[in-house]
Amino acid sequence: MFLASKKGGPLVAWLRSLAGCAALAASSAQTAGEESPPPVQREFRGLWVATVDNIDWPSQRGLDSARQKQELLAILDRASSLRLNVIVLQVRASCDAFYNSKIEPWSEYLTGRMGQAPSPPYDPLEFAVAEAHKRGLELHAWFNPYRARLRDLKTPVAANHVTVQHPELVRAYGKYLWLDPSEQGTRDYSSSVIMDVVRRYDIDGVHFDDYFYPYPEKAGDQEISFPDDVSWRRYQEQGGKMSRADWRRNNVDRFVQGIYAAIKREKPWVKFGISPFGIWRPSYPPQISGFDSYDKLYGDSRKWLAEGWLDYCAPQLYWPVDQKAQSFPVLLQWWASQNTRHRTLLAGMKVNGWPKVSDDAREETREIELIRRQTNASGEILWHARPLLRDTGGVADILQNQVYAQPALVPASTWLGAGAPGRPLLQANSEGGQLRLTWKSSGPAVWQWVLQKKTSGHWTTEILAGAKTGETIKPSPAMTLPEAVALFAVDRFGNASGGVTYHPNH
Repeated sequence: MFLASKKGGPLVAWLRSLAGCAALAASSAQTAGEESPPPVQREFRGLWVATVDNIDWPSQRGLDSARQKQELLAILDRASSLRLNVIVLQVRASCDAFYNSKIEPWSEYLTGRMGQAPSPPYDPLEFAVAEAHKRGLELHAWFNPYRARLRDLKTPVAANHVTVQHPELVRAYGKYLWLDPSEQGTRDYSSSVIMDVVRRYDIDGVHFDDYFYPYPEKAGDQEISFPDDVSWRRYQEQGGKMSRADWRRNNVDRFVQGIYAAIKREKPWVKFGISPFGIWRPSYPPQISGFDSYDKLYGDSRKWLAEGWLDYCAPQLYWPVDQKAQSFPVLLQWWASQNTRHRTLLAGMKVNGWPKVSDDAREETREIELIRRQTNASGEILWHARPLLRDTGGVADILQNQVYAQPALVPASTWLGAGAPGRPLLQANSEGGQLRLTWKSSGPAVWQWVLQKKTSGHWTTEILAGAKTGETIKPSPAMTLPEAVALFAVDRFGNASGGVTYHPNH
């Protein structure tokens, strides 16, 4: 236990152990008494930051490094001000890299020319991870595992691009070149890219979107089959008995299962999540109609959730509440019913641009309220950054001042690691009318601190980066010194410690 001192004589800080609260640790109960801080909300609040076609970042190709950093910091600052807690940054859009890779070339969406490094040199992913963590944001690296390149791009292909190095894996289909998911070489190659990032960067998650086998292309009214005839015949000649559709799904299943296992062997705290198409199959549930991702993209997303091959699943529920055939709440409820392992289930949702919706901010508010009321659902990932930067339709203002008025912790992934971190050690010194707080872990490194202050009978909550070890509170005409301070530690799995509180007047 640390001591607190006051000018003119020592004062022993009252460090009181809290049993915790339900929002911080599901197995503990809140300590009674007026000094107890309120529960801290658990809610995954993610934001997709798309780099393909310069959708979100960078705003255009070929910007110098200073401008790229400035734009990325603006996105992170906006996410922080909105009290989001996860950034999902696209780092591999088309077998290219938004980071310093020895396997794949620098992305042309970054520098304007595939294989050309940023100037002056820097590593965008390293920069993004460091700056996100400073702001208490998780950084999830978003990979497209199979898309190789847009075919009509005019810029030269780098010598180390997969289309040059491994043409035997590449198939032309529609507007894009794709890696063939049926080839073991594809699984090995994409796995090597992803695991290289997991090993070298302090990311918090690996993320896939809805692209597995590509969305169907047509010639007139006729759907074109993906060109995997060679590998399909090989499978049959080797005695394979599955139908072609089941074989394709099995190819994707093997990749998803393998990536999950590889990540956990390397860094158990790194989460793996997928954002599949929002409809698993038409008629699931009965009123739902639309695209059949199970039969067209060959992604059995329900199976991945049921088998526990995901830490979080964020089906893209991009439809408005009142659209009956693709109803947001009906689909959300169905997905929640499939979450039998109680993983982190999210809604991938738009922040603007719903069909036949005139008030985007109201629609977004309705959907987030539905998520909060839905058992077995834990938050959302918002598509995408640019409307929030522009505050299109007043969406950012509504989020900041109403929907996300208080900060939230990412839900704990207790299946990855259930042990709570040690109770923090807190020291308080009151001198010169100021209150100086310093703290440290009583065990392993801390991922985040939860600092709560009671002033004029009202509690406020801050979620701070684990690297932060202190704070000085200076009174002002608008603010007095707090009546109580509470501190909790959170580990990389999201588990919370017991807490300590300090009362300056005791």
